[in-house]
Amino acid sequence: MDRYIGIDAHSESCTVAVMGPSGKRIRQQVVDTQAAVLINLLKGVAGDKYVCIEEGQLAEWLVEALGPHVKEIVVVQPPEHSGRKSDLDDAWALAERIRVRADGTYVFKPTTQYRALREAVRAHITAVKEQTRAKNRFRSLLRSRGIPKLDASIYEPESRLQWLAKLPPAYRRRAEWLAQQVDSTTAAQALTEKWLVEEGQKVSEVQRLKTVPGLGDVRAAQIVALIVTPHRFRTTRQFWSYCGLGIVTRASNEWKRASDGRWQHVQGSVQMRGLNLNRQPILKAVFKGAAISVLGKDNPFREHFQRLIANGTAPHLARLTIARRIAAATLTIWKNKEDYELSKHHSTKAA
Repeated sequence: MDRYIGIDAHSESCTVAVMGPSGKRIRQQVVDTQAAVLINLLKGVAGDKYVCIEEGQLAEWLVEALGPHVKEIVVVQPPEHSGRKSDLDDAWALAERIRVRADGTYVFKPTTQYRALREAVRAHITAVKEQTRAKNRFRSLLRSRGIPKLDASIYEPESRLQWLAKLPPAYRRRAEWLAQQVDSTTAAQALTEKWLVEEGQKVSEVQRLKTVPGLGDVRAAQIVALIVTPHRFRTTRQFWSYCGLGIVTRASNEWKRASDGRWQHVQGSVQMRGLNLNRQPILKAVFKGAAISVLGKDNPFREHFQRLIANGTAPHLARLTIARRIAAATLTIWKNKEDYELSKHHSTKAA
């Protein structure tokens, strides 16, 4: 007998709801957020167990801990709530969701695969964010005092004294404190990048993706760590949407009655509304950055970009096209387990 279980997890407690195949509510219970407690509860439920949890800070840990003890465990993005809401309501809604296989966004949760690489990538992403924030705070202070011609030298310890001397004495101590944050976050960023490169060298998929133009040690490692397996995506368009490179269109009033009485599709009724917002932001930055990188070198991507510009395409749309082509090439060679070869690159003519 199948049992469908919804778990609304919090840092201290988990609300568990058990539902039968017909939708009958069988059991509800609040337990401590401890792996052993949850496993014992699941062992006390007879039949094949299907578990549904919401995406959150505890989701990956729950998948690792409970996965071996159930037939299936899925992670979903929490939907927007309206009206009455409680932990028990959420748990029953999760159980019902997996029972009827409701539509929605299901989150991929790898367990031990590429664990060391994924941790290195996470640390690097955090370090880059902290470094950027520290630099922005320091630069903002200098700008607030009207200091002109600020360049990258303001972040270098060797030239910092001349910049601090331009501040009034009352502001220098805070500027020194902010500069220390810049130095510490820069050192941390360099350390995490070295860690990331070391872990990437141990993974053959990272080395394979580095053969794609525009992808280096950091970008290739980020792609592998965030996607884990290319077989998550059946088509290139699915991959584009996940990376935030999918084009959103809207159409309305598409059909008109022709003079002969037949319905005729109206040309131009479909309008572009930009790129999809539900995406992985790091991957979007990776492929857009790769597109900018390849445009500075002689390669088929640059030739394609130049043809698009000559044909009247806006530069930002031409760069998007190149980013989509790089993403498509990345997915293909990863699935086929082959290195990128320039001889296999099909030159695309601008329409």
